[in-house]
Amino acid sequence: MNLLLIYPRFPDTFWSFRHALRFIGRRAALPPLGLLTVAALLPPAWAKRLVDVNVRELREEDLEWADLAFISAMGVQRESAEELIDQCRQAGVRTVAGGPLFTATPEEFPQVDHLVLNEAEITLPRFLADLEGGQAQRVYRTSEFADIQQTPAPLWELLDLKRYASMGLQYSRGCPYDCEFCNVTALLGHRPRTKTATQVIAELDGLRRAGWRGQVFFVDDNLIGNQRELKTRLLPALSEWRRQHGIRWGFNTEASINLADDEELMARMVEAGFTTVFIGIETPDEGSLAECHKRQNQRRDLVADIRRLHQAGLQVQGGFIVGFDSDTPSIFQRQVDLIQQSGVTTAMVGLLQALPGTQLYERMKREGRLRGLVSGDNVDGSTNIVPVMSLDLLRDGYKRLMAHLYSPEAYYQRVRTFLTEYRPPRRRPPANLQHLLAFARAAYRLGILGKERFHYWRLLAWALCRHPRLLPLAVTLSIYGHHFRRVCERHIV
Repeated sequence: MNLLLIYPRFPDTFWSFRHALRFIGRRAALPPLGLLTVAALLPPAWAKRLVDVNVRELREEDLEWADLAFISAMGVQRESAEELIDQCRQAGVRTVAGGPLFTATPEEFPQVDHLVLNEAEITLPRFLADLEGGQAQRVYRTSEFADIQQTPAPLWELLDLKRYASMGLQYSRGCPYDCEFCNVTALLGHRPRTKTATQVIAELDGLRRAGWRGQVFFVDDNLIGNQRELKTRLLPALSEWRRQHGIRWGFNTEASINLADDEELMARMVEAGFTTVFIGIETPDEGSLAECHKRQNQRRDLVADIRRLHQAGLQVQGGFIVGFDSDTPSIFQRQVDLIQQSGVTTAMVGLLQALPGTQLYERMKREGRLRGLVSGDNVDGSTNIVPVMSLDLLRDGYKRLMAHLYSPEAYYQRVRTFLTEYRPPRRRPPANLQHLLAFARAAYRLGILGKERFHYWRLLAWALCRHPRLLPLAVTLSIYGHHFRRVCERHIV
């Protein structure tokens, strides 16, 4: 059996980092970790070929070679996924689809031959057994959750590592919280399930053997969901692994804001190599936090929490939302104040969207407030709900908010605020040709051609005088800002 694994294209979004990737000569930010894991669950005798269309096009010869095509996608990849499914159908290649997009709305994809939904460790073996017996059904679902301590390591050998800016690794699934707008618990449950530290180290060793020497993103939706396992098993193992092999590249991940409450946990994460954490901060409005059941964010000084994380050596990337029922027109300036004061440079602000399978979606459905399909893009300025605030007022406020946040003046001020507070450990950074190329390209594209050139050189001069060892990070964040501005200008403002 010749199996084609196809990963759809990401549009030009906040998290695609498309405009930033050009500075380091990479094609995609992350590989398709789900498909690589699915590949490891398939029969070893099958020939496997991965086509990530973020990296290269799907070719006619790929389809001629294939007996079966597996496609996995997230909501934001819908348009590309539909195009790829059509290509497979026209070429007469049978399609098998799974992942969040198809699991959430399987009824919207009648053109797919087989839907293998939910967690592949459970549903994929059932499909494969039926396929071998010539009785493959169209839909495979389960309400069970997999024991991920039985999940095999991804097949890294299917990748061209040189095309990617970072690698992905999954330690846990599930989140103990119950945010109304989030579909993580609908897909993966409330009880965090973890891999063993031995599994994680084996996956990292596999990446090292494959030649990877760059950043690794722990893709968990909340790394600290099971703090006991994290503290006592994984973090000590990561720290020892880094010491043993002299690892200088770091990790980033996602977590909840209560990480800031635990100084020991923050210190252990930094010691283990974590440098960056994405946190769903959402909103400074207590009414909106209560409305969306974001209890872990309530009754907090969010600016102080973020500063505590920065001072511990963890750079915070933040998710923010406007358009809650409790929001008033003052929310736009309040979000600006929160983001600027906290120094969150990478601030993803989106309009509230109701994802299928969430409590919010069901509430909007009961109230007759759903309108069209969800885009899956957090920052394209769209929403699939009828807001309490006037839609025109919401959109106009959102555009002004984004235009301000990613104007050169506001963005570079935020970078200076962050670099002033940030206290990373004193580690020798890895020597990397990518970094040298990025510095040279940034000097030309941002420092000479860019509209932000005055702000760019002023930041570098300031960093050189005040925080010289953070100069490479200042250049990196300047490149990120260039990407964010391009996305805002093209799709929002």
